[in-house]
Formats: sequence, C-alpha cells, structure tokens
Amino acid sequence: MARYLPLLLLLASVLGNAWAAGSDPLQSTMWDYHYQRLLKGEPYVFDERVKVLAPPFAEDARQVPIQVDAREVPGEVLRIEAWAELNPIPRVFTFHPGEQVLPVLAIRIRVEQATAIRAAALTRDGVWHVGSARVEAAGGGCTAPSVVRSQPGWEKHLGEVLGARFQRADGSRLRLRVSHPMDNGLVDAIPEFFLNQAQLRDEEGQALATLELYPAVSENPTLSLELQGREVARLWLRDNNGNEFEAVF
Repeated sequence: MARYLPLLLLLASVLGNAWAAGSDPLQSTMWDYHYQRLLKGEPYVFDERVKVLAPPFAEDARQVPIQVDAREVPGEVLRIEAWAELNPIPRVFTFHPGEQVLPVLAIRIRVEQATAIRAAALTRDGVWHVGSARVEAAGGGCTAPSVVRSQPGWEKHLGEVLGARFQRADGSRLRLRVSHPMDNGLVDAIPEFFLNQAQLRDEEGQALATLELYPAVSENPTLSLELQGREVARLWLRDNNGNEFEAVF
C-alpha cells in the first residue's frame, strides 16, 4: 500500500487544482495574491455569469460606477467579495444578500490607476464564482484631495440619506446616496473616516442583507439594491467613528 501513496497524493493534488481550471481572463499578475488573501485559497472558477459592469475608461477616477450581478449563478449566493486589484486599498465591499435581496449591487468606487475589478460570489456548495472587468484610468483617484471637505458646512449633512424605492414587476429597486467624506487615510493629515457597515432590515428589525464597506468606496457613496417583495425596508449605517444613521424606504 505504501508504494501507492505518492500516486494517491498526486491524484489528490490534481483533483484539488481542478477547481481552478481555466486561466485568468485578464491575465493579471495580482490574481494569485488576492485569491489567497481574500478567498483564502478556497475552490473557485472564473464564471462569466458573474457580471462585473464598469466603464472601459474612468472619466473621473474618484467616482467610477461598477455593478456586480450574480443572479445567473446557479444555486444560492451567500456572499460576494469585490476588489480593485491595483488600488492601494483593494477591497470594495463584502455583501451578504440574504433571502429577500437579490445578489446584485451597484456602487461607485475610487481607482488609483488602470486595474482589474473582481467580484467573487460564494455559493452554498463552497465554490467561489469569479467575474472580472478592466478599467483604464489616468490615475490618482485614491489620493486626490477630498471634494466633500472643500464644501462649507459639510458636517451638517453628515449621514444624510437621499434615495427612493422603485417598484418593479417582481419586487423593487432601492437607489440611494449617503453624505459622507469616506476618507481613506491616504491624503495628508486626514485619518480614515468612512462608512464601514450597512444593514437592510425589515420592520421588525431583522436583517435582510448586510454590507461591509471599505475605503475604496467613493465620497458620498451611492448604492443600488434589488429587493424581492414590497415590504418597508430600513437602512442602518455605521462609520468607523461609531456614528450611526438610519433611513426608511
């Protein structure tokens, strides 16, 4: 039996790597680094059904709209991770959609330079489904001075939520904007100050979806979510200084 052990180990190694079949569609040198760091080396597959929509060129590197849509992935999506590979702070969000919220989210981010944008959707079988896009940019979006802080009296509007809920045939779309500087700590003498937690709740306070945000998100962040059903939803937000904000839709 002992002489067959090396062969069995080799076979196990090959089967383990089968999850990673298929080459990186963007051929990024940073893929392996972020795969190990964010997805913890877990099974994955590059999957075109995870759609990452982004402009081919960032007109304003401080406000780059992206949308991640994993609705076509078979099975239940438990979590979505998104990141911009060449940003100094790569992570964008961690999204747990829940049963009443579809696995699709739109947001605006900063990009420091041309970069690959990734979104990985974890299904209940333990496999990450990875979608990709590439954004060209002139650069500097993460280290540019704050526009919000240059506006007089911005503190008075901190945490204000402007938005609406649009009815659809099978549910509703929630679109909103939150007043917040989202300081990422990369501008001189301005420490990190950003929204880092969000939760969509029902009328009883039960979580419908949770969202962790990171400093790659743009100033005055915008969000778009897709809900099933038309019950009242409450949005709760918290920043890294402990300020809490709420809005009802």
